[in-house]
Amino acid sequence: MKLYRSLFLLMLGLVLPATLSAAELQVGDPAPAFSLEGSDGKTYRLADFKGKQAVVLAWFPRAFTSGCTVECKSLAENGHLIRAFDVSYFMASVDPLAKNKAFAEDTGADFPLLSDPDKSVARAYGVLAPAGYARRHTFYIDREGTIVRIDSSIEPATAAQDMAAALAELGVARR
Repeated sequence: MKLYRSLFLLMLGLVLPATLSAAELQVGDPAPAFSLEGSDGKTYRLADFKGKQAVVLAWFPRAFTSGCTVECKSLAENGHLIRAFDVSYFMASVDPLAKNKAFAEDTGADFPLLSDPDKSVARAYGVLAPAGYARRHTFYIDREGTIVRIDSSIEPATAAQDMAAALAELGVARR
């Protein structure tokens, strides 16, 4: 009986912090800083957008999986809906940069896929699952670096349309 209790407490200790961290960030909180390499060969820092432009950071679990492929293609094929707004948008995962580069090429992504292989930014955003991949969450960050919306119920097939609708609801300026 003590063994089962010990195992239960050990598992609770591994799972609970991941669950709590996902709940820590809320609308109104400052977005955690990031500096991540993109599939286009550039490094993107949240600080570079502060005071200039809103940012959308769409975390996805794994490159080359079905839902992630559908989501990435939605953003690639309907990116004009998002680019109508004064915003920079990214998909991000904990996949290695080489994998995200190949995934961007395979899906025709015309926007950067960011790589967080050490998982530090995924942890900071509270999206790191116990299995080591990022949960599918989209963060909307205003020009001042404040989180103004967090979506955790993403429909991959309509991701671009849903993102554009959210930007409109948030009153993000149009280009």
